[in-house]
Amino acid sequence: MAFVSLGAKAQYWQQKTDYVMDIDMDVKTHQYQGTQKITYQNNSPESLETVYYHLYNNAFQAGSAMDLKIQNALDPNRKVITNVGTKEKPEWVSKISLLTPEEEGYLKIKSLKQDGVTVSFIEEGTVLEVKLNQPIASGASTVLEMEFEGQIPLQVRRSGRDNKEGVALSMTQWYPKLAAYDDEGWHANPYLGAEFYADWGDYEVNITIDKKYTVGGSGYLQNPNEVGRGYETSKKELDKKVRKGKLTWRFKAPNVHDFSWAADKKYEHIRHQVPNGPVVHLLFKKDLENDKKESWKKLPTVMNQLFDFYKERMGAYPYKQYTVVQGGDGGMEYAMCTLITGDRSYRSLVGVVAHELAHTWFQFLLASNETKHPWLDEGFTTYISTLIENQLFDNKEQPFDGSYKSYKLLAKSGKEQPMTTHGDAFDISTGYGISSYSKGSLFLDQLAYIVGDEVLQTVLKSYFKAFAFKHPKPEDFIRIAEKDSGMELDWYLNFWTQTTKTIDYEVFPLLATKITINQRGVIPMPLDVRVTYTDGTHQDFYIPLDIMRGQKKSLSRCGSSKRLEMETANV
Repeated sequence: MAFVSLGAKAQYWQQKTDYVMDIDMDVKTHQYQGTQKITYQNNSPESLETVYYHLYNNAFQAGSAMDLKIQNALDPNRKVITNVGTKEKPEWVSKISLLTPEEEGYLKIKSLKQDGVTVSFIEEGTVLEVKLNQPIASGASTVLEMEFEGQIPLQVRRSGRDNKEGVALSMTQWYPKLAAYDDEGWHANPYLGAEFYADWGDYEVNITIDKKYTVGGSGYLQNPNEVGRGYETSKKELDKKVRKGKLTWRFKAPNVHDFSWAADKKYEHIRHQVPNGPVVHLLFKKDLENDKKESWKKLPTVMNQLFDFYKERMGAYPYKQYTVVQGGDGGMEYAMCTLITGDRSYRSLVGVVAHELAHTWFQFLLASNETKHPWLDEGFTTYISTLIENQLFDNKEQPFDGSYKSYKLLAKSGKEQPMTTHGDAFDISTGYGISSYSKGSLFLDQLAYIVGDEVLQTVLKSYFKAFAFKHPKPEDFIRIAEKDSGMELDWYLNFWTQTTKTIDYEVFPLLATKITINQRGVIPMPLDVRVTYTDGTHQDFYIPLDIMRGQKKSLSRCGSSKRLEMETANV
């Protein structure tokens, strides 16, 4: 079977958004003033007359689209609801609906200019629509300058202040962020609590904050001697803000599509150099119980193993820094860092770090649209992190038992929706979770069965090499898999991700020298069959699919058997 040469697609393009931001944080009011300068490079073939921003903080207001979705959800995420009744008679309500004006979040635009000239804009919930004075021609760039102010919401989902573990500030999706524009157009979806998608760019972020706070997150800190603990700052270096009790933390993050950070007065900091890898910064609360702090202090050795494993399976981590910081509401991946809750057992801590670090490869470097294709991110991340967790702790012959169990429950429930369902459009959050994480990981586990384990490992490396720092889609991955395996695999992508059809085969009892295998489910699969005889010997059979236009390497068809005839039938 012939295949075209792959790499980036011939017509592929992506936008570039370079950010320079300065913010001044008031830790008492939880409000901040900010300036932003974005240099926007239009690499698309179209001229753009309008641009859109995300204003994520506006989701954390009573009556927002996110609040209404939570209130009307059949099984809302427990992280975003609270019981206002009793234990005997619970009454669950959206946490957002209970926020007071001082506890809500917001982003307000004070001024906006394009190339120095004021432009008009319309704010609709978490989306800002900007009518440009001058269209941005294909291949041209423009400069967008903004003044804005924000308020940090009481922590509900991912971002916010004063989370359940007492972390002061979890600053994720905290700034006006240009929406992504690609070959499908603008992705200016309202924020309903799912995932994110953005264009690549270089970030310079200067954070002025109370000098008692330690900051950690994305990017390289440019002035560690001025802000780091244990350093003395000379009077010449003290600016007006420092004399008021503040310091400015200056960060640069090259070629990323997000910038996140966290801050607290009680962070303990561990710096660890991964051999032949990045410097890892671990920031966790000093007031954790001793056994939990000891778990954090064991992480450097684990980080060595994780970076080695992901490098071997995918490719090298391309940055010189990675930060794991206690914050947020669970675990969430960001550019060059992750925020995780830290009051965990050692096994739980390693598990969440393994998963979030794996996101560095799937979604951060392979920056797929995780709002539209959450399985391509969460499923692949679950697959590779499950493998290393199994290696570290369990050594199971089938490490994906849990994923199969979850998927079977959903498939039998009658509530399953195709994996291609938009992340915001799943009827039930359980369906979103199982489809994206469990069924998504099984996509790769079963693909390994179809093409062979060694071939899949080659596929993953090829995928990373071809699409790192780009925005791949499911079709891009499957074309890589076809090229490396020599098989046609679009049938598998279609059946497993675009339908809720199932795989189901049954073996009829042995009759003389013939075995019949009936296909009861709709999804076809090649079959590996082992027949064990009464004398203890066994015979292996391989039955490929005609629609694959190929077969696993080093395996012959079942027709080579001289001792037993094998046939398949559809029912």
